[in-house]
Amino acid sequence: MLYEDSQMVTLTAPYIAGFLAFRETPFLLESLQRLQRDQPQLLPQVVFVDGNGLFHYREFGLACHLGVLSGLPCVGVAKNLLQVQGVNKDEEHQSQNTIAALQKGGDSFPLTAASGKVLGKALRSCNKSSKPVYVSVGHRISLDTAVRLTHSCCRYRVPEPIRQVHTHTHTHTHTHTHTHTHTHTHTHTHTASQQ
Repeated sequence: MLYEDSQMVTLTAPYIAGFLAFRETPFLLESLQRLQRDQPQLLPQVVFVDGNGLFHYREFGLACHLGVLSGLPCVGVAKNLLQVQGVNKDEEHQSQNTIAALQKGGDSFPLTAASGKVLGKALRSCNKSSKPVYVSVGHRISLDTAVRLTHSCCRYRVPEPIRQVHTHTHTHTHTHTHTHTHTHTHTHTHTASQQ
């Protein structure tokens, strides 16, 4: 880990399904702006977002919002399947042509809307996990590149930048006193690697 930014923030907007970006983007953007100001040489080449990009009710999820406002390439990586535009978690999704066909890390299949448009891909991110993650374009990146980068950052099911944030946030919230009324911890971890 090269850089870490952790802050307790108070969320004033309520949680409304499909509108997560309006609640969380301001804090994420502030974190990226602090990084740009304090350590510009560490500004990431791509940002992994725990949420969706184009694979969203309005084809504009949290990863899209953050990407457009920051100007950085963003990838949406969700742990749960958003049932949207004809993509459903049903028998067909679980069938041998889809989830069951993901035999090894790196295997994927498209998440295709009823219109025929590909909104993202289900990816078996590593051999250790049979449950896929759902990858979608956020901003300034192709879907194939987003899937390839996500797979390359996975030691476990979730890409390391997102997993490290979850690990740190869990530790932080359990070792510090916090209020339970609309207080939310955002931890932003930026990692860099050479390939």
